[in-house]
Amino acid sequence: MKNYDLVIVGGGAAGFAAATVADGLNADTAMINSGLPLGGTCVNVGCVPTKHVLAVAESLFQAQNPRFDALNIPPPSFDFPRAVADKDRLIETLRRTNYHDVLEGMPKVDLFSGNGRFVSPHEIEVDGKRITGKRFLIDTGASPRIPRFPGIDEVNYLTNREALSLTKLPKNMLVIGGGPLGLELSQIFSRFGSDVTVLTHGEQILSREEPEISHALAGYLEEEGIAIHLRVEVKRVREENGMKVVEATVDGEEVTFNAEELLIAVGVRANTASLELAQAGVEMRENGDVMVDEHFKASADHIYAAGDVIGSPHLETVAAKEGHIAASNALTAANETVDYNVIPHAVFTSPQVASVGMTEEAYSKRYRVCSCCAVEMRYVPKARAINDTRGLIKMAAQAFRRDITKMSCCVE
Repeated sequence: MKNYDLVIVGGGAAGFAAATVADGLNADTAMINSGLPLGGTCVNVGCVPTKHVLAVAESLFQAQNPRFDALNIPPPSFDFPRAVADKDRLIETLRRTNYHDVLEGMPKVDLFSGNGRFVSPHEIEVDGKRITGKRFLIDTGASPRIPRFPGIDEVNYLTNREALSLTKLPKNMLVIGGGPLGLELSQIFSRFGSDVTVLTHGEQILSREEPEISHALAGYLEEEGIAIHLRVEVKRVREENGMKVVEATVDGEEVTFNAEELLIAVGVRANTASLELAQAGVEMRENGDVMVDEHFKASADHIYAAGDVIGSPHLETVAAKEGHIAASNALTAANETVDYNVIPHAVFTSPQVASVGMTEEAYSKRYRVCSCCAVEMRYVPKARAINDTRGLIKMAAQAFRRDITKMSCCVE
């Protein structure tokens, strides 16, 4: 039986980055892919399908709402099933060219498909076959988290995975969740022609963003016809006469919402339940995330983890970086780390939202004050030239003036 130098449990972005490192180091490597097809979240149910369909929705919206008076565009026709089929073909092509073909070019990497579980610290079983390794990298990703609302088990709800595979465009849709994924899908279906209502528990959509940014985006989405309700407490969900019904309170007032489809988009949960990590001495948080140190080493010295399985930020680019560093640390003792303070993140609504670094609130807590300002896009010549002045830019920076006690944060 071969004793692999590295066993990668998962076939997503972190795992592929790790396999590239291992192959370059001439290390005997096993990759165990289970759950989603090879490529993980990004190519199968995340970045690729979502961004493709967002682009379709953007093109349709712009054709229906040209920004310039000189354009006189006839109303376009739209084929929803064709859009879904085109998305599926794109996924299949990229899965083959960017993952299967790439893996075939790594002679030191053996691929195994099936559900893996640890049976000892250095041994994992995959559908009855045992694979042993000196070191392991866990890259099993995450799946949509479903809140335990009363009645949820009796409702045929959607997650992002099912929503982008519908064959019929729903007349209306309820979206529980005001984060990036919920808002992107809300705008997609709204622009395709569905009546969309967003329900979120928070005081604002996009809770990680500056309040000014979130408030502005909410206004633009509402202008497009998307209804947004904040401070929502879901009390019960049910299905009645083919409709999904959500009983909730909004600011303490009882309200009932209903629609053909109910989309749950409230975050993700690590795919660790079936791995039996205790057999390998790996500790997890209460939410299922694998606990790692700054070098991505788990509580067992020979096991590392990277990507969505270790928690936020749930970004494909971050997962790839983590996987690359984790493999380098595991195989060469490089002891590299990631500076998460400089990682940007984006929301691909229209207009898009992007940010990096600390918010005004975070700066104020750390330094007492900050030098901060906001500029609306209507004052930017380029925005006026292209007739799209939506949005703003906000900067929050550390104040360096000597008499900082007299400074205050302001938005102009």
